[in-house]
Amino acid sequence: MAEEEATPAPAQMRVLGQYIRDMSFENIMAQQGGGADVQPDVQVEVKLDAKKRAVDNQYESAIKLNVTSKDTAGNTTLFLLEIDYVGIFQIENIPDDQLHPFLLIECPRMIFPFLRRIVSDVTRDGGFPPLNLENIDFVSLYRNEIARRQASETAPSPADA
Repeated sequence: MAEEEATPAPAQMRVLGQYIRDMSFENIMAQQGGGADVQPDVQVEVKLDAKKRAVDNQYESAIKLNVTSKDTAGNTTLFLLEIDYVGIFQIENIPDDQLHPFLLIECPRMIFPFLRRIVSDVTRDGGFPPLNLENIDFVSLYRNEIARRQASETAPSPADA
């Protein structure tokens, strides 16, 4: 019986909901009357955010994308897409020291396929070939952000120079 008490409860995660908090799609090529003979260069910027909700064990995890498509020949912008996509999660039995990476790695990984579909549909409906986002390595993204924060904390201030 003592062994059962020592065994920690298994981690649990449930997706309670997903929604678009904010989205903007600007078809600049159409506004300027541009032609269809372009070679697009697409840049995708990804930011992650998470926060605790008022209800116990509930959290929000958000993926924010800024997508810019430019014509490689003329370097003119074809379209801009900004989207803030949020998942609401019920999370239990995750140790406090593991909660932050869980919210910024595992939760975005769960909602990313739905965000990918929205981006594909919006770009297609906007008059462009559907943009099929590559898989995002959320572990690398998380590690890079932690390294960036640590570097900015240890960087000497201009007053020290």
